[in-house]
Amino acid sequence: MRSWRRVGVWGRLGVPATLRGYRVSWLGADALAGLTLVAVALPGQIATARLADMPAVTGLYAFAAGSLAYALLGTNRRLSVGADSTIAPVLATGVAAVAAGSGYGLAMAFTALLVGAALIAVGAFRLGWIADFLSTPVITGILAGIAVEIAVRQIPAILGVPGGATTTIGEIRRVAGQVSHVNGWSVGIALVVLAVIAAAQRIDHRLPGPLAGLILSIAAVHALGLASRHGVAVLGAVPGGFPHVRVPYVSWSQLRRLPGLVLTVTFVCIAQTAATVRSSGSTARSSVRSSAVRGSDAAAPTDFNRDLIGVGAGSVVAGLAGAFAVDASPPNTAIATASGSRSQLANIMAAAGVLVVALVATAPLAVLPEAMLAATLVFIATKLFRVGELRTILRFDRLEFALATVALLAVALVGIEQGVAVAIVLSLADRTWRSARPKDAVLGCETGTDHWIPSDIGRPTQQLPGILVYLIYAPLWYGNADYFRLRIRHLVDAASSPVRAVIIDANGISDVDYTGLQALRDLTAELRKRDVSIEIARASHLVHHNLKHGAFLTQLGAGHLFDSVQDAVNAVAGRP
Repeated sequence: MRSWRRVGVWGRLGVPATLRGYRVSWLGADALAGLTLVAVALPGQIATARLADMPAVTGLYAFAAGSLAYALLGTNRRLSVGADSTIAPVLATGVAAVAAGSGYGLAMAFTALLVGAALIAVGAFRLGWIADFLSTPVITGILAGIAVEIAVRQIPAILGVPGGATTTIGEIRRVAGQVSHVNGWSVGIALVVLAVIAAAQRIDHRLPGPLAGLILSIAAVHALGLASRHGVAVLGAVPGGFPHVRVPYVSWSQLRRLPGLVLTVTFVCIAQTAATVRSSGSTARSSVRSSAVRGSDAAAPTDFNRDLIGVGAGSVVAGLAGAFAVDASPPNTAIATASGSRSQLANIMAAAGVLVVALVATAPLAVLPEAMLAATLVFIATKLFRVGELRTILRFDRLEFALATVALLAVALVGIEQGVAVAIVLSLADRTWRSARPKDAVLGCETGTDHWIPSDIGRPTQQLPGILVYLIYAPLWYGNADYFRLRIRHLVDAASSPVRAVIIDANGISDVDYTGLQALRDLTAELRKRDVSIEIARASHLVHHNLKHGAFLTQLGAGHLFDSVQDAVNAVAGRP
């Protein structure tokens, strides 16, 4: 097998990381994956452009820009980047509030530049860890809310009635008042397209169901004269050719209103790229194991911060081409992986194919029914609304399910940008509350052993008179320091017999900050006045360092720090 594998040589020659070590034998698989991506991306990217209230061809430009820029600068061999239905409605809502009319396209392109610059900055300063600020339940709720927003906004196109309300509730009310004007042909087209896409997905998700729906709907409009005779709304002329490359601009007053939108879209891009990279990595490894392929194909290391730079560069190029911001695409990445792609050459080929259509073959798109695009977007929305995951979250923790539900409702009913902000606050508030009021346990000695375990787990334990063993499952920090001090004081007061020693099992404490250290000092001084000693057991080296650095060990005195709870119990029992 011939292999282009000298990574060092490739690096010196400027070959992108996603193509280094390329094997000639991979060319067929990449070509097939590239063709599959073209078939899926054509209708999907046009539909996403519609979702962003942008000309259809800008969706194709965005896909080409995102795919090529990421292939050159990213590190993941299979990640697909392009116009994305998750951020498109966020962009549409946010930019519409800033600019309208002829200035809308410029503002959208300028926003793409800002989002791209922000992602590049995050990657350059290695800040990709901020993707972890949204919990999985809240992300699930956000995606479900966006799915509702997308689906509701497609109802007018599916029914063949005017839409355009600014809120989800407003759109529903607007449609309800126009039920008598429903166009049956539009509804029929949408239902057939949905059936074709769903059938293709059920047989094999690599089948280009959206492309089949696009071809069938265009053929139906031509053959039956649906646009002229039956009033079916169509896309209209789609100007093709090369994009007009230029640096977009907005007024100062508009610029001042963009930071919130840019930060929201940037955060969503970071979170979705992280999720897609993780998913593509596990899928690729599984694929490699099943096909017994070895080498640099799937084992090549990736750098998430470099990936963010690649996605950001895609948005910058898209903005210069007059399109809109791009993002990592989970469905397209999954399709590329399932189609057997070995490198970013598959996405490069797909970008070339889409560009050919944008340059010379946009004429047939003029009679593309809007109902077809709406049906495609509704199907995409069903993939964003992950019912199974919501059920799993509900079974695991009702509070986390409640957070997901609030995020869903905030995004769907209030607005995507505001909903994402609410979700971020909810995620941080939930984690802060859990850490500020952590779970704890009073330990008892398991009968017949020297193991100290929680007394409420269903195994027999015994308490030793005068000794309280306490375990807290959290770092000791300013948010829970007072709770910790008052909790131990309450346990001492409530004990059935006078306590002469409190043994703190520090195994659940990851670190101690200054406020937590002060709480320990105050607790130690307070209990000593009552002839109750404080003992520390199983402290990690980090906690030990915190206690020593804060001079607490000096206050505690020698002989009060132990390797195990039982050692502490023995020492207390042996004291007069």
